[in-house]
Amino acid sequence: MKHTFPLFLLLLMSQFVVSQTVVINEIDCDTPGTDTGEFIELKSSVPNFTLDGYVLVLFNGSSSGNDSSYFALDLDGQTTDVNGLLLIGSSTVSPIPQLIIGANTIQNGADAVAIYQADASDFPQGTQATTTDLVDAIVYDTGEADDVGLLALLGLTTQISEGGNNNTNSIQRSETDGSYFVATPTPRQLNDGSGIILNGIAINVVNDQYTEGETFNIEFTTETPVLSNLDLTFSLDNGTFDIADYTGATTATIPMGQTSVTVPITLIDDTADEGDEELIINLVDNFSIEYIILNNDFLVRAVDNDFTVAPFGTPLNPTYGTVASTAPNGYYNTMDGLTAGPLQDAMQAIIADFMTVRAQTYADVIDILKEADQNPANSNQVWLVYTEQGRAKLDVQSGSNSTGAWNREHTFPQSLAGYGSIEEDGIADGRDVFWVTRPDSLRHGYSDAHALRASDGPENSSRGNQHYGQYVGPTGTAGSFRGDVARSVLFLAVRYNGLSIENGFPAVLGQLGDLATILDWHRNDPPDDYEMNRNNVVYTWQFNRNPFIDHPELVEHIWGNLTAVAWTQPLSTEEFTANTVKIYPNPAKNHITILGIEEDATLEIYALDGRKLLTSQFSGTVTIPLNLTSGIYLSKIISNGKTLTKKIVIN
Repeated sequence: MKHTFPLFLLLLMSQFVVSQTVVINEIDCDTPGTDTGEFIELKSSVPNFTLDGYVLVLFNGSSSGNDSSYFALDLDGQTTDVNGLLLIGSSTVSPIPQLIIGANTIQNGADAVAIYQADASDFPQGTQATTTDLVDAIVYDTGEADDVGLLALLGLTTQISEGGNNNTNSIQRSETDGSYFVATPTPRQLNDGSGIILNGIAINVVNDQYTEGETFNIEFTTETPVLSNLDLTFSLDNGTFDIADYTGATTATIPMGQTSVTVPITLIDDTADEGDEELIINLVDNFSIEYIILNNDFLVRAVDNDFTVAPFGTPLNPTYGTVASTAPNGYYNTMDGLTAGPLQDAMQAIIADFMTVRAQTYADVIDILKEADQNPANSNQVWLVYTEQGRAKLDVQSGSNSTGAWNREHTFPQSLAGYGSIEEDGIADGRDVFWVTRPDSLRHGYSDAHALRASDGPENSSRGNQHYGQYVGPTGTAGSFRGDVARSVLFLAVRYNGLSIENGFPAVLGQLGDLATILDWHRNDPPDDYEMNRNNVVYTWQFNRNPFIDHPELVEHIWGNLTAVAWTQPLSTEEFTANTVKIYPNPAKNHITILGIEEDATLEIYALDGRKLLTSQFSGTVTIPLNLTSGIYLSKIISNGKTLTKKIVIN
């Protein structure tokens, strides 16, 4: 018994020493504005301490979080600095953390941060807090009530408040007694102001983007004059941006006694259309212990001035007849001679054919939209639905902040349709990796590019899940998107079982309104070259087409004024072709010219509801006067037993 008690006491003391080797020194769980400056700072009892075998775990104390883990980060390979500190946060924190995590990762509270001697794999999402292998922990809040259950699970009795929402404080550990207090944040500094004061190095660039051919300056500055020459090495490479895209040195020296040096970089003005690129200024951390990098991975956009302009217009300045449908010969043959319900069934059999049609992931849709929604006026941009403007392809939203970014808009909102995502939707695996899909595969509607559009992030949020008619677009826009979104949701109503377009604003899952509004939008904003090109691009990914773009009159045969009239394909490639017969101008105002026919012929013009409005006999090249109101019409030319039908638009 003499030897047992001292050994037991020794073990307890040993465990205490281990548990205090690393502590949570500071946490800033809430910052004003975009809330991206949050961080966690660890402190070791000795400087330059290796953190192999430790893991940082964040626990969610909300009612839905069940006091369980939502984030775990292995600390293997990390080492504290000369003051014994390790800063963990996003790249927006200054000084730059040694360990980078995503912005907005750290929740406000009531939540907890804990350090364990374990692996991240021991804490999959949803693992309840525990004291097993616990090294240190803190339960914190931003004004929320104490989470008694979470405190008990971590063996704690006190919850620390950082302050109210959008506060400017952090929670800091006292260097003397280990208690916590609230003060102005001191990332990578000891909380009592002691220790080695590090000289911060910052990267500065005047603008965030420059065009090919321009020269810009990178300025490196220190907070205090350097005591000896400070040599700097940095890189600019990022993705496709490399040494072929710029000239200039990637080394510099701040002379002794000075605080700055400027390095000029020139973007090479080449003739290649390689799209906008982004360079990253990355300062190599090879300094002595008295220096610290305040910011790094500084992003600068290199704007390519070699963009291409399409031979067709934007939806704001539409053109017609320049882009031809790439539908294969006979694609719609099985729909010939059918009406209403049977016509819709035959259409679904084509556009949802499980032997042919492919479903892509939601991540793939980003690449599809960069091609399908490309701005005709600038190949480096996508065209945004609703706001009717171009935006750089590089500005696709990647985090929670949507300002100035574009994202994917479900024209048939997800919450109204009932389709959802799966884990694989986060993988962009290209056009040749796909799912087999059927009419009942409603989940695939979540990533169906025929009904997803590039959209301004905030405007997408403003639309929310409103029905069309409730939502009519931003104030002051021309409404050039209306026919496009109408045809996209009508496509979905045929493509997937369980979806329908209804009158009014229904509250039934799978139903979208308002049918009358959508039909009106379709009739007054006919398919243009931009939309036809989009249809062609999506076809190369999904192997199906939107029939209402190829043949807009089909809308009338299913929902409109021609439901009792059998649909017959208006264009046969075995008869006239666009290469032999020309109708121009299109759009027209008060006349059209027809050329390419030498024999006697008849021109018939029909409204989309099937009414014949004009009949004219002619031969050879002829100009025919028109007296039609603005809208879309079908022109039918008959000659020598052959027919050709073309859409014409009257402005």
